Amino acid sequence: MSAPRMPALFLGHGSPMNVLEDNIYTRTWQHLGETLSRPKAIVVISAHWFTRGTGVTAMAEPKTIHDFGGFPQALYDTHYPAPGSPALAQQLVDLLAPIPVTLDQEAWGFDHGSWGVLIKMYPQADIPMVQLSLDSTKPAAWHYELGRKLATLRDQGIMLVASGNVVHNLRTARWHGENTPYPWAVSFNDYVKDNLTWKGPTEQHPLVNYLDHEGGSLSNPTPDHFLPLLYVLGAWDGQEPVTIPVEGLEMGSISMLSVQIG
Repeated sequence: MSAPRMPALFLGHGSPMNVLEDNIYTRTWQHLGETLSRPKAIVVISAHWFTRGTGVTAMAEPKTIHDFGGFPQALYDTHYPAPGSPALAQQLVDLLAPIPVTLDQEAWGFDHGSWGVLIKMYPQADIPMVQLSLDSTKPAAWHYELGRKLATLRDQGIMLVASGNVVHNLRTARWHGENTPYPWAVSFNDYVKDNLTWKGPTEQHPLVNYLDHEGGSLSNPTPDHFLPLLYVLGAWDGQEPVTIPVEGLEMGSISMLSVQIG
C-alpha cells in the first residue's frame, strides 16, 4: 500500500498570542493535526524567514525563535523542540536545483510563523521538520513555481505547511476595541478566495498578480506574508479539493484565512 498523498496547508497565523490562546483558529489547527494523515516529515515555509537567496534549516536540533517583542513571559518560555532533518534539507537542495539553496546549520531555526501553528497541530513536537526561507529578491511567479517543484514531496509522506496572512497591514490594525474589517481588506480577502482554484499560465494567475487588485498593496505593504500562499497553490494538481478550514478578519486588517489542498 502506498502512503496517501499528503495535503498542503496555508495557515493564517496572526498574532503570536495564538500560541497561548484557545480560539476558533487554534482549534482548527488542532483539528487538522488530529484528523489528517500523519506526515513522516514537514516542510514549513514561514513569512518570518525572508532572506536574500533561499535557505533551509539543516541542523539536527533547530532552536525555537521568539521573533517578537512585548508579549507575556509565558510566550518566551514556550519552546517547540521538534527534531530537524539534515537528510530532508539535503533532499530539498537536490530537488530545487539548479536554484542554489543554502544549508543553514546555525543561523535560524523555527520562528513563530512555523512553530506557532505547528505547536497546535502537533503538540508533541515529534515530527521531523525543516524550514525553507522566502527569497525576497524573486517575483511572485517564482515562488509559485517553487511550490510546483515541492509538490512531489507530498507523494513521499511529507506535508507542506505554509504560514502567513493574505491581508497583513499592521500600520492600519485596530489594536484596541473596534474590530470591523476595512472594506479594502474584505475585498482583497474575497478576491483571494475567489481565485484559489484558478487554472491557467502562471504569469496570468490572478494571485501571482495580486498587486493588480485595487486592495492588493494596502492589504500587503510588504510581500512576506502573502507569498507563502503561492507555494501551496503551486503544489495543487488542479484536481484535488481546495477547501478553507477557517477564516476571519482580525483587528480590521489581518486575514486569518487558511487554505487546504487535498
